[in-house]
Amino acid sequence: MLIEVCANSLQSAINAQAGGAKRVELCDNLYEGGTTPSPATIKLARQKLHIKLNVLIRPRGGDFLYSDLEFEIIKQDIEFCKETGCDGVVIGFLNSDGTIDIEKTAEAIKLARPMNLTFHRAFDMVRDPFEALEQLMELGVDRLLTAGQKNKVPEGKGLIAELVKKAGDKLIIMPGSGINEKNIAMMHRVTGAVEFHLTGQKKVDSKMKYRKEGIFLGGLSQIPEYLIAETDTDRIRRTSNILNEIS
Repeated sequence: MLIEVCANSLQSAINAQAGGAKRVELCDNLYEGGTTPSPATIKLARQKLHIKLNVLIRPRGGDFLYSDLEFEIIKQDIEFCKETGCDGVVIGFLNSDGTIDIEKTAEAIKLARPMNLTFHRAFDMVRDPFEALEQLMELGVDRLLTAGQKNKVPEGKGLIAELVKKAGDKLIIMPGSGINEKNIAMMHRVTGAVEFHLTGQKKVDSKMKYRKEGIFLGGLSQIPEYLIAETDTDRIRRTSNILNEIS
């Protein structure tokens, strides 16, 4: 079994590796659900990680209905990841009617090979998860990241278990969102999944001494200016040890 850590920075990726993660999904802007990290972050992560490195390819927050211009950005980001030696990319494209955009997905897969392909939680927004699963298997996607069309995996575990059975060995179903060291063993038993996606974060206090209170550059008081979210090496190690014990 395997833990993939959703790392929101280079330091988080390094911490994930130190904690025993087998793969990192590198991204940025988790408050928006994740976007593509900078080229420098990707290059340095590839240099410093000996574990598998997948990169989220998502040019903006919001929905997964991309314009032609946005798709050009996506394609160039995929090419950069391939040239940099990344192991995989994480993508997701939908049509306006809530179905998988087969054309864009197929083009992205062809461009990305021989890297592996994960279809991300855009899947949780599709209108028919079983139709979408069949399409992703036909397209040759390697892995599907999902919370079972809920906000958190514990809420969507029933659908996830069904997806695991239907996918068989054609596609890996990887639960993600709300997975932690307290519930990963149970989620394995209930869903039958063997790969899990988590952040395992802690809040690191800023070293700023002077702090301007009452100003939130993200526009929301829930996004703190003086706390940094970072992968916690100890949490990842505890979670990895739990999986190792039951595998």
